Parts: sequence; C-alpha cells; structure tokens
Amino acid sequence: MTIKRMDHVGIVVEDLTAATEFFVELGMELLGEGPAEGAWIDGIVGLDDVRVDVAYLRTPDGQGAIELTKFRSPLAGTAEPSAPANTLGLRRVMFTVDDIDDTVARLQPMGGELIGTVEKYGDSHRLCYLRGPQGIIVSLAEELS
Repeated sequence: MTIKRMDHVGIVVEDLTAATEFFVELGMELLGEGPAEGAWIDGIVGLDDVRVDVAYLRTPDGQGAIELTKFRSPLAGTAEPSAPANTLGLRRVMFTVDDIDDTVARLQPMGGELIGTVEKYGDSHRLCYLRGPQGIIVSLAEELS
C-alpha cells in the first residue's frame, strides 16, 4: 500500500477569524467552515466532549489545504507562541507565491511579522519566514525563473 496524497495540514488556533483572514489574504480559498462535535470526533482525537469550530482552506491549484481548528471544549493547551524555527515538531507551512514582497506587505497589516529577511537562494528562489496568527510560521518562496 502506498500513500495516495497528502490531504491537509491541521493547525489549532485561538482566533479562528483572524487566522482564516490571514490565509485568505495569502491567497487560499475558504471552502467551508462550521462547528463539529459528537462521539465521532471524540473518538478521532481521543478527548471527551470535543466541540470545535473549523475552517477548511485550499490553495488555488487545489493541491494543498489547511484545516484551522478552534477548540471550544476542551480548551486548547498552550504552547510557546513565538517558538523559533528550530523548535522540535511541526514548525512551518510553505507556500510558493508570485511576488514575495507584495505578499509580505499584504500580510503585515494582518499581524504577519517577517522573522528574518527575504533572501535569494542561488538563481532559483527568493525565500523568507513570516510569523502569522498564534505564532504560525509561514515560509514563502518566489520562483525566479
């Protein structure tokens, strides 16, 4: 048996609206949002009395997706929201964009904070890390050729 595809990345957030708006401004399409609760979700996540609000977003090419989840019950645990990029665990999500400077400029008023600087990688890409809502690190790449 082989993997058919990677379906989506799940991100737990406190402010679902702000996180959704951030990823929509990045260029993702909001496919759906709403609540989920019941025995089926309790069983999946291994917690009792789970009540969540979820937003599901897709990249314009239809190949990647993000599921943003706000836990209403039980409340989400806390993690260091500004953990550095070398912290163990899932740390970032990368997107290829048309214009990295424009993307950074559009996301900064929404709380996007450039972690370092925009750098050129050889002759192929310009790259940067941007911290978004709840400390989510978004890596951006602009193809140069």
